[in-house]
Amino acid sequence: MTQQSPHPPVYAPALPPRNGIGITGFVLGLVGLVFSPIPFVGVVAWPLVVLGLVFSIVGLVRVKGGKATNKGLSITGIALSALGLVVCVVWVFVFNAAVDEVQTEINRTAKVSYEVSGDAKNVDVVYGEVLNPINETVAALPWNKEVENKGVYKGGTLTVTTSETGGSVTCKITVDGKVVSTRSASGEFATAACTGN
Repeated sequence: MTQQSPHPPVYAPALPPRNGIGITGFVLGLVGLVFSPIPFVGVVAWPLVVLGLVFSIVGLVRVKGGKATNKGLSITGIALSALGLVVCVVWVFVFNAAVDEVQTEINRTAKVSYEVSGDAKNVDVVYGEVLNPINETVAALPWNKEVENKGVYKGGTLTVTTSETGGSVTCKITVDGKVVSTRSASGEFATAACTGN
């Protein structure tokens, strides 16, 4: 006769899988990827994709250690986070290139020609850079000035106003050899206003 133990063997209950970290990494990576291509809002994506990458890697390590069962979700979280991080880095380079291009254009000097023609006498001419215009009274037309301008609006402005004697006037702004604006007006106290870009 065999002897049986008085108590049946006790098995430890299986622990439920701990998938929370891998799921968190997936969600952070997904949200970060969604935000990453949006200009200026994409700044929020940086911490999301970095944390998503870290949590997803930790989740994958837990799967390999047998503590979690969400291997596919963790791998997807790593891929989404890495892709979001790449998009964020690309935006940094695009933004820096755009800032450099704007800075270069602002500092560039353009050759600008202001011209006024017509049959009006004693016209008032206001020309030059937008924030620093020059005012002249011109007895007879045609009139022209060659200047060099810097800034965003290299062509500046050119405004011509006839006197009480009337007449016709035409203004024209040329920037680096290209006509950017021309306007005409006629009559007493008529105004022709040209704006360069």
